[in-house]
Amino acid sequence: MDQRIINLYDHFTHGYMSRRDFLDQLTKLAGSAAAAAALLPLLQNNYAQAAIVAADDARLATERVSYDSPKGKINGYLARAAAKGKRPAVIMIHENRGLNPHIQDVARRLALEGFLVLAPDLLSLVGGTPPTDDEARDLHPKMNREDAIAASVAAVSFMQKHAESTGKVGAVGFCFGGGVINRMATDSPDLVAAVPYYGGQPPADKVPAIRAALLLHYAGIDDNTNKGIEAYEAALKANDKKYTLHSYPGAQHSFNNDTSAARYHKEAADLAWGRTVAFFKEQLGAPPRAT
Repeated sequence: MDQRIINLYDHFTHGYMSRRDFLDQLTKLAGSAAAAAALLPLLQNNYAQAAIVAADDARLATERVSYDSPKGKINGYLARAAAKGKRPAVIMIHENRGLNPHIQDVARRLALEGFLVLAPDLLSLVGGTPPTDDEARDLHPKMNREDAIAASVAAVSFMQKHAESTGKVGAVGFCFGGGVINRMATDSPDLVAAVPYYGGQPPADKVPAIRAALLLHYAGIDDNTNKGIEAYEAALKANDKKYTLHSYPGAQHSFNNDTSAARYHKEAADLAWGRTVAFFKEQLGAPPRAT
């Protein structure tokens, strides 16, 4: 697909333009309204097509939960193996479309690896994730980012104290969530391991506070996010922080999202996911897989 079209969609999904403007420009790039309409399914998320782990998978136990934060009650989705037992915990932070079916599916994938997984709905701060992506995208800018970070940091304490947690907590997030993960690392002394996928970098003056080990995933084609890598890596090195950084050539921003055909990059996503699971097992402990 024409990179200009992918960049246009990325601009739209990050809230920099209205849907009407996006469709107008897509029509111009595609050459006609009919061609634009044909491209939309490749750009938009298709949750049913890419679902990997069924919501009622018998190997897992899932439930809706809530926890207290300095900014009020935060709802979330909790997934873990059906067999009871103490497990390392992982917090999963969503993209800018809230706690949608894709994030719940990814939470179940990680739960199959044996982790106790909480996916908070940070849009709880502004009423909760609505039923459609367009509504969620429109709602997201109304959420205060610092409030979202505070709510995410509060999840660390919640998961430390959970009855089925070993007390060791990691966190992984995507896009907007990746940026939040970087700030969880700077703002939570109790976070053990952090995995931001193509996430915005924290201010350099916050880097000295990081205690978590970091696994940083970046897309090879992502000018907006990648422009902050050099300064972030310099600050991490200057402060002797434990980190590993991977860039995936040819992969687009949001390459892990297998509900979006235009941006999903299976090779990069599989490699990054394998590294993520191995990293959490190394840093948090290796739980038994769900069976």
